[in-house]
Amino acid sequence: MQDVIIIGGGAAGLSAALQLGRSRRSVTVVDAGEPRNEPSPAAHGFLTRDGVAPLELTRLGRADLEPYDVRVMEGTVTNAVKEHGSFRVTLASGDVLTAKRLLIATGGVDVLPEIPGLAERWGKDLVHCPYCHGWEIRDQAIGVIGSSSMAVHQALLFRQWSPNITLFLNSAPQPSAVELQQLAARGIRLVEGEVVRIHSTDNAVSGVELADGSTHPVQALTTQSRLVARGAFLETLGLVPVPSEFAEMIETDETGLTGVPEVWAAGNVTDMRATVVASAFGGAMAGVAINMDMMAQELAEAVAAA
Repeated sequence: MQDVIIIGGGAAGLSAALQLGRSRRSVTVVDAGEPRNEPSPAAHGFLTRDGVAPLELTRLGRADLEPYDVRVMEGTVTNAVKEHGSFRVTLASGDVLTAKRLLIATGGVDVLPEIPGLAERWGKDLVHCPYCHGWEIRDQAIGVIGSSSMAVHQALLFRQWSPNITLFLNSAPQPSAVELQQLAARGIRLVEGEVVRIHSTDNAVSGVELADGSTHPVQALTTQSRLVARGAFLETLGLVPVPSEFAEMIETDETGLTGVPEVWAAGNVTDMRATVVASAFGGAMAGVAINMDMMAQELAEAVAAA
């Protein structure tokens, strides 16, 4: 039996494994190999690793674990239950693992507006976060595809990176009088009407087509995706993602502890705003919290035995 099983081998999971391994805990990381940022050519904003390819960051993270009692397994978890005081985790391969504590770091799946041609640009010239990718599309003609109440905020935010911003209202709510004033003050164009297709030329986004037949040239796009916690096995643990307009996330306390005792969560599975570096931090803190929880139990058992 392991001390901890970590489901998910991205920034959060590997960072937690590093803290736990250095705390002399035995750890197994189960990684399905489906990182949220895989479509992107590079991760940004991570000190000393700015611009690193996501899969290279994973390789480097795994290498950091080699001195410790940490094992990384490729696989997909299909079932996880608590039995007789420990967790039993079943993989699609049929392998069964047991541990005293569990950390969920499976990330999330981005659900995009159903517009033909949009999903193909995801992670390339369709970006979700200006702090992650705004520098790479600076000064370009950026189209904001409205899909939620965040549309005006997104347009105003991306204005920091380019003076050439068009907000395609699409399915977003009509801006208020104050918001219209803000958009005008920042020189952001507002185009009403349903977006029916995204055009690409030479493997680069080139235009936004509306229902009235007009097409507006753009060089980059952003939109509000809906992030859904990854993992069909979550229900078997009794973890139900909490829905909102923008996400379906696992709720935790400040340490990452979920509503299920001895189960923690970290990264995008619990925080839609977490960048790569924030996910790494969340995983590290969850790893520390798990170790402290185990230490408290071990101390109580030692005192009782004495």
